[in-house]
Amino acid sequence: MNQQYRKNTDCVKGSQSIHFADKPYIISSGSVVGSKEAQGPLGNLFDMSDEDNLFGAKTWEEAESNMQKEACVLALGKAHVEAEAVRYLFGGDLLRQGIATSMGVEALQIPMFGLYGACSTSGEALALSAMAVAAGYGEQMLAVTSSHFGSAEKEFRFPLEYAGQRPLSAHWTVTGSGAFLVGIRKSHVRIEGVTVGKIVDYGLKDSQNMGACMAPAAMDTIIKSMEDFGRTPLDYDKIITGDLGYIGREILMDLTRKRGYDIQERHLDCGMLIFDRDSQDTHAGGSGCGCAAVTLSAYILPKLESGEWKRILFVPTGALMSTVSYNEGASVPGIAHGIILEHC
Repeated sequence: MNQQYRKNTDCVKGSQSIHFADKPYIISSGSVVGSKEAQGPLGNLFDMSDEDNLFGAKTWEEAESNMQKEACVLALGKAHVEAEAVRYLFGGDLLRQGIATSMGVEALQIPMFGLYGACSTSGEALALSAMAVAAGYGEQMLAVTSSHFGSAEKEFRFPLEYAGQRPLSAHWTVTGSGAFLVGIRKSHVRIEGVTVGKIVDYGLKDSQNMGACMAPAAMDTIIKSMEDFGRTPLDYDKIITGDLGYIGREILMDLTRKRGYDIQERHLDCGMLIFDRDSQDTHAGGSGCGCAAVTLSAYILPKLESGEWKRILFVPTGALMSTVSYNEGASVPGIAHGIILEHC
Protein backbone atom coordinates (compact mmCIF):
# COMPACT_ATOMS: atom_id res chain seq x y z
CA MET A 1 0.00 0.00 0.00
CA ASN A 2 1.42 3.36 -1.01
CA GLN A 3 1.92 5.91 1.71
CA GLN A 4 1.90 9.61 0.90
CA TYR A 5 5.21 11.31 1.57
CA ARG A 6 4.89 14.01 4.20
CA LYS A 7 7.45 16.80 3.88
CA ASN A 8 8.85 18.16 7.14
CA THR A 9 8.17 21.80 6.36
CA ASP A 10 9.87 22.90 9.57
CA CYS A 11 13.22 21.55 8.39
CA VAL A 12 13.25 21.62 4.59
CA LYS A 13 14.64 24.89 3.21
CA GLY A 14 14.37 25.76 -0.46
CA SER A 15 15.37 23.12 -2.97
CA GLN A 16 18.58 21.72 -1.44
CA SER A 17 18.86 22.64 2.23
CA ILE A 18 17.82 21.44 5.67
CA HIS A 19 17.46 23.59 8.79
CA PHE A 20 17.51 21.36 11.84
CA ALA A 21 14.79 21.98 14.41
CA ASP A 22 16.77 19.96 16.95
CA LYS A 23 20.31 20.93 16.08
CA PRO A 24 22.99 18.22 16.43
CA TYR A 25 26.27 19.10 18.11
CA ILE A 26 29.87 18.41 17.17
CA ILE A 27 30.86 16.86 20.46
CA SER A 28 34.54 16.27 19.73
CA SER A 29 37.03 15.77 16.92
CA GLY A 30 40.46 14.32 16.20
CA SER A 31 43.11 15.32 13.66
CA VAL A 32 46.05 13.25 12.44
CA VAL A 33 48.55 14.58 9.86
CA GLY A 34 51.85 13.83 8.16
CA SER A 35 55.19 15.56 8.53
CA LYS A 36 54.67 18.22 5.84
CA GLU A 37 51.37 19.30 7.38
CA ALA A 38 52.98 19.39 10.82
CA GLN A 39 55.59 21.80 9.43
CA GLY A 40 52.96 24.12 7.97
CA PRO A 41 51.22 27.18 9.43
CA LEU A 42 48.74 25.06 11.42
CA GLY A 43 51.30 22.48 12.52
CA ASN A 44 51.05 23.01 16.28
CA LEU A 45 47.25 22.72 16.24
CA PHE A 46 46.92 19.10 15.11
CA ASP A 47 46.44 16.30 17.62
CA MET A 48 48.95 13.87 16.13
CA SER A 49 51.61 13.72 13.41
CA ASP A 50 54.10 11.20 12.05
CA GLU A 51 57.59 11.95 10.81
CA ASP A 52 57.80 9.33 8.04
CA ASN A 53 54.11 9.45 7.00
CA LEU A 54 53.79 5.67 7.40
CA PHE A 55 52.18 5.60 10.86
CA GLY A 56 53.75 2.27 11.66
CA ALA A 57 52.69 0.68 8.36
CA LYS A 58 54.60 -0.70 5.37
CA THR A 59 52.48 0.87 2.61
CA TRP A 60 50.88 4.27 1.98
CA GLU A 61 47.43 2.67 1.85
CA GLU A 62 47.84 0.93 5.18
CA ALA A 63 49.22 4.17 6.63
CA GLU A 64 46.06 5.98 5.56
CA SER A 65 43.94 3.33 7.27
CA ASN A 66 45.97 3.75 10.44
CA MET A 67 45.39 7.52 10.29
CA GLN A 68 41.63 7.00 10.13
CA LYS A 69 41.64 4.67 13.11
CA GLU A 70 43.78 7.06 15.16
CA ALA A 71 41.55 10.04 14.30
CA CYS A 72 38.44 8.11 15.37
CA VAL A 73 40.09 6.95 18.59
CA LEU A 74 41.11 10.54 19.36
CA ALA A 75 37.59 11.89 18.80
CA LEU A 76 36.06 9.14 20.92
CA GLY A 77 38.65 9.54 23.64
CA LYS A 78 38.14 13.29 23.97
CA ALA A 79 34.41 12.70 24.49
CA HIS A 80 34.99 9.69 26.79
CA VAL A 81 32.78 7.62 24.51
CA GLU A 82 33.26 3.94 23.68
CA ALA A 83 32.97 2.80 20.06
CA GLU A 84 30.01 0.60 21.05
CA ALA A 85 28.02 3.73 21.92
CA VAL A 86 28.24 5.10 18.36
CA ARG A 87 25.21 4.20 16.25
CA TYR A 88 26.68 4.63 12.77
CA LEU A 89 29.93 5.68 11.14
CA PHE A 90 30.01 7.68 7.91
CA GLY A 91 33.45 7.56 6.31
CA GLY A 92 35.31 7.86 3.05
CA ASP A 93 38.62 8.41 1.29
CA LEU A 94 40.08 8.72 -2.21
CA LEU A 95 41.14 5.12 -2.80
CA ARG A 96 39.39 2.53 -4.94
CA GLN A 97 36.50 0.87 -3.16
CA GLY A 98 37.22 3.06 -0.10
CA ILE A 99 39.79 0.65 1.31
CA ALA A 100 41.42 3.22 3.60
CA THR A 101 38.14 3.61 5.45
CA SER A 102 36.95 0.02 5.50
CA MET A 103 40.30 -1.31 6.68
CA GLY A 104 40.92 1.60 9.01
CA VAL A 105 37.70 1.48 11.03
CA GLU A 106 37.29 -2.29 10.94
CA ALA A 107 38.62 -2.72 14.47
CA LEU A 108 36.07 -0.26 15.87
CA GLN A 109 33.16 -2.50 14.78
CA ILE A 110 30.77 0.42 14.27
CA PRO A 111 28.03 -0.07 11.64
CA MET A 112 29.40 1.83 8.64
CA PHE A 113 28.31 3.72 5.55
CA GLY A 114 31.17 4.05 3.07
CA LEU A 115 31.11 7.35 1.17
CA TYR A 116 32.78 8.90 -1.85
CA GLY A 117 32.57 12.58 -2.59
CA ALA A 118 36.23 13.09 -3.47
CA CYS A 119 37.63 15.98 -1.43
CA SER A 120 34.10 17.02 -0.37
CA THR A 121 33.63 13.80 1.61
CA SER A 122 34.05 15.46 5.01
CA GLY A 123 31.03 17.64 4.21
CA GLU A 124 29.03 14.65 3.02
CA ALA A 125 29.89 12.67 6.15
CA LEU A 126 29.01 15.55 8.48
CA ALA A 127 25.74 16.22 6.65
CA LEU A 128 24.62 12.60 6.85
CA SER A 129 25.70 12.29 10.49
CA ALA A 130 23.75 15.41 11.41
CA MET A 131 20.68 14.25 9.48
CA ALA A 132 20.75 10.86 11.18
CA VAL A 133 21.04 12.40 14.65
CA ALA A 134 18.37 15.02 13.97
CA ALA A 135 16.02 12.32 12.68
CA GLY A 136 16.39 10.37 15.90
CA TYR A 137 18.18 7.35 14.44
CA GLY A 138 20.88 7.46 17.08
CA GLU A 139 22.34 9.67 19.77
CA GLN A 140 25.90 9.64 18.38
CA MET A 141 27.39 9.31 14.90
CA LEU A 142 31.00 9.35 13.76
CA ALA A 143 32.13 11.13 10.58
CA VAL A 144 35.66 10.46 9.31
CA THR A 145 37.66 11.07 6.14
CA SER A 146 41.29 10.77 5.07
CA SER A 147 43.79 11.25 2.28
CA HIS A 148 47.49 10.52 1.87
CA PHE A 149 49.92 12.16 -0.53
CA GLY A 150 51.66 8.88 -1.39
CA SER A 151 48.52 6.81 -1.96
CA ALA A 152 46.78 9.60 -3.91
CA GLU A 153 49.73 10.07 -6.26
CA LYS A 154 49.77 6.33 -6.89
CA GLU A 155 46.00 6.25 -7.41
CA PHE A 156 45.43 9.30 -9.60
CA ARG A 157 48.70 10.50 -11.08
CA PHE A 158 52.18 8.96 -11.00
CA PRO A 159 53.92 6.86 -8.36
CA LEU A 160 56.34 8.99 -6.40
CA GLU A 161 59.29 7.04 -7.79
CA TYR A 162 58.58 8.56 -11.24
CA ALA A 163 59.54 11.99 -9.88
CA GLY A 164 57.08 13.59 -12.31
CA GLN A 165 57.10 17.37 -12.48
CA ARG A 166 53.89 18.97 -11.28
CA PRO A 167 52.45 22.06 -13.01
CA LEU A 168 51.91 25.22 -10.96
CA SER A 169 48.14 24.62 -11.03
CA ALA A 170 48.54 21.29 -9.24
CA HIS A 171 47.59 20.75 -5.60
CA TRP A 172 49.50 18.89 -2.91
CA THR A 173 47.36 16.13 -1.43
CA VAL A 174 47.18 16.48 2.34
CA THR A 175 48.31 13.52 4.39
CA GLY A 176 45.74 13.63 7.12
CA SER A 177 42.55 12.31 8.67
CA GLY A 178 39.84 14.11 10.60
CA ALA A 179 37.10 12.49 12.68
CA PHE A 180 34.04 14.12 14.27
CA LEU A 181 31.63 12.82 16.88
CA VAL A 182 28.19 14.26 16.13
CA GLY A 183 25.36 13.82 18.58
CA ILE A 184 22.75 15.18 20.96
CA ARG A 185 25.14 15.93 23.81
CA LYS A 186 25.55 19.69 24.10
CA SER A 187 28.85 21.33 23.19
CA HIS A 188 29.87 24.80 22.05
CA VAL A 189 29.43 24.02 18.32
CA ARG A 190 26.25 22.84 16.68
CA ILE A 191 25.21 22.14 13.12
CA GLU A 192 22.44 24.58 12.24
CA GLY A 193 21.77 23.23 8.77
CA VAL A 194 23.18 21.74 5.59
CA THR A 195 23.00 22.43 1.88
CA VAL A 196 23.57 19.30 -0.17
CA GLY A 197 25.47 20.01 -3.37
CA LYS A 198 24.72 19.08 -6.96
CA ILE A 199 27.09 17.84 -9.66
CA VAL A 200 28.39 20.88 -11.54
CA ASP A 201 30.40 20.32 -14.72
CA TYR A 202 31.84 23.18 -16.77
CA GLY A 203 33.56 20.74 -19.14
CA LEU A 204 37.10 21.17 -17.80
CA LYS A 205 39.39 18.18 -18.33
CA ASP A 206 42.63 19.20 -16.63
CA SER A 207 42.91 16.99 -13.56
CA GLN A 208 46.04 18.91 -12.57
CA ASN A 209 43.92 22.04 -12.09
CA MET A 210 41.33 20.81 -9.63
CA GLY A 211 40.70 24.27 -8.23
CA ALA A 212 39.22 25.36 -11.54
CA CYS A 213 37.16 22.17 -11.76
CA MET A 214 35.71 22.56 -8.26
CA ALA A 215 35.12 26.32 -8.11
CA PRO A 216 31.81 26.24 -10.07
CA ALA A 217 30.39 23.66 -7.65
CA ALA A 218 31.48 25.76 -4.67
CA MET A 219 29.77 28.79 -6.20
CA ASP A 220 26.59 26.84 -6.84
CA THR A 221 26.34 25.48 -3.30
CA ILE A 222 27.24 28.78 -1.58
CA ILE A 223 24.65 30.73 -3.55
CA LYS A 224 22.01 28.04 -3.19
CA SER A 225 22.58 28.00 0.58
CA MET A 226 22.19 31.80 0.71
CA GLU A 227 18.96 31.58 -1.28
CA ASP A 228 17.52 28.65 0.68
CA PHE A 229 18.21 30.26 4.07
CA GLY A 230 17.43 33.82 2.96
CA ARG A 231 20.88 35.07 3.92
CA THR A 232 23.75 37.17 2.61
CA PRO A 233 27.51 36.81 3.17
CA LEU A 234 27.19 39.33 6.01
CA ASP A 235 25.30 36.72 8.01
CA TYR A 236 28.49 34.67 8.34
CA ASP A 237 31.77 35.43 10.07
CA LYS A 238 33.52 33.22 7.52
CA ILE A 239 32.69 31.25 4.39
CA ILE A 240 35.29 28.50 4.19
CA THR A 241 35.81 26.27 1.17
CA GLY A 242 37.62 22.96 1.26
CA ASP A 243 40.52 22.97 -1.14
CA LEU A 244 40.06 25.32 -4.07
CA GLY A 245 43.55 26.67 -3.53
CA TYR A 246 44.87 29.93 -4.94
CA ILE A 247 43.64 29.41 -8.50
CA GLY A 248 40.23 28.04 -7.58
CA ARG A 249 39.65 30.85 -5.09
CA GLU A 250 40.09 33.55 -7.72
CA ILE A 251 37.66 31.74 -10.00
CA LEU A 252 35.15 31.42 -7.15
CA MET A 253 35.37 35.14 -6.42
CA ASP A 254 34.65 35.95 -10.08
CA LEU A 255 31.75 33.50 -10.32
CA THR A 256 30.03 34.67 -7.14
CA ARG A 257 30.39 38.36 -8.05
CA LYS A 258 28.70 37.68 -11.39
CA ARG A 259 25.76 36.26 -9.42
CA GLY A 260 25.59 39.32 -7.16
CA TYR A 261 27.42 37.93 -4.11
CA ASP A 262 30.73 39.35 -2.94
CA ILE A 263 32.28 36.93 -0.44
CA GLN A 264 35.93 37.93 -0.75
CA GLU A 265 36.25 39.67 2.62
CA ARG A 266 34.80 36.67 4.47
CA HIS A 267 36.28 33.83 2.46
CA LEU A 268 38.96 31.39 3.58
CA ASP A 269 40.15 28.19 1.93
CA CYS A 270 41.52 25.18 3.78
CA GLY A 271 43.90 24.38 0.93
CA MET A 272 45.47 27.82 1.34
CA LEU A 273 45.59 27.68 5.15
CA ILE A 274 47.28 24.33 5.68
CA PHE A 275 50.54 24.95 3.76
CA ASP A 276 52.94 27.83 3.15
CA ARG A 277 53.20 27.51 -0.61
CA ASP A 278 56.40 29.55 -0.84
CA SER A 279 58.48 27.68 1.73
CA GLN A 280 56.80 24.28 1.25
CA ASP A 281 56.53 24.26 -2.57
CA THR A 282 52.88 23.23 -2.64
CA HIS A 283 51.97 25.19 -5.78
CA ALA A 284 48.19 25.87 -5.84
CA GLY A 285 47.63 24.66 -2.27
CA GLY A 286 46.43 21.61 -0.39
CA SER A 287 43.73 19.13 -1.41
CA GLY A 288 42.40 15.69 -0.53
CA CYS A 289 39.68 14.39 1.78
CA GLY A 290 41.92 15.11 4.74
CA CYS A 291 42.50 18.77 3.88
CA ALA A 292 39.15 20.22 4.92
CA ALA A 293 38.69 17.64 7.68
CA VAL A 294 41.89 18.32 9.64
CA THR A 295 41.59 22.08 9.13
CA LEU A 296 38.06 21.99 10.50
CA SER A 297 39.13 19.96 13.50
CA ALA A 298 42.33 21.82 14.38
CA TYR A 299 41.71 25.39 13.25
CA ILE A 300 38.04 26.15 12.59
CA LEU A 301 36.25 24.41 15.47
CA PRO A 302 38.39 26.05 18.19
CA LYS A 303 37.43 29.50 16.86
CA LEU A 304 33.77 28.53 17.02
CA GLU A 305 34.14 26.94 20.43
CA SER A 306 35.71 30.10 21.85
CA GLY A 307 33.06 32.33 20.32
CA GLU A 308 35.55 34.23 18.14
CA TRP A 309 33.36 33.15 15.23
CA LYS A 310 29.60 32.91 15.79
CA ARG A 311 28.49 31.33 12.52
CA ILE A 312 30.34 29.97 9.50
CA LEU A 313 29.46 28.27 6.24
CA PHE A 314 31.85 25.34 5.74
CA VAL A 315 31.94 24.13 2.12
CA PRO A 316 34.24 21.16 1.34
CA THR A 317 34.74 20.76 -2.41
CA GLY A 318 35.44 17.70 -4.53
CA ALA A 319 36.64 16.90 -8.07
CA LEU A 320 34.79 13.76 -9.13
CA MET A 321 37.26 11.94 -11.34
CA SER A 322 38.93 8.56 -11.61
CA THR A 323 41.82 7.13 -13.57
CA VAL A 324 39.28 5.53 -15.92
CA SER A 325 37.37 8.75 -16.59
CA TYR A 326 40.61 10.67 -17.11
CA ASN A 327 42.06 8.12 -19.54
CA GLU A 328 38.80 8.12 -21.49
CA GLY A 329 38.95 11.89 -21.91
CA ALA A 330 35.97 12.71 -19.71
CA SER A 331 35.57 16.09 -18.03
CA VAL A 332 36.06 16.57 -14.28
CA PRO A 333 32.77 17.51 -12.61
CA GLY A 334 32.73 19.03 -9.15
CA ILE A 335 30.55 18.89 -6.07
CA ALA A 336 30.43 20.86 -2.82
CA HIS A 337 28.40 20.43 0.36
CA GLY A 338 27.57 23.28 2.72
CA ILE A 339 27.55 22.82 6.50
CA ILE A 340 26.36 25.73 8.66
CA LEU A 341 28.16 25.68 12.00
CA GLU A 342 27.39 28.03 14.86
CA HIS A 343 28.71 28.84 18.32
CA CYS A 344 26.36 28.09 21.18
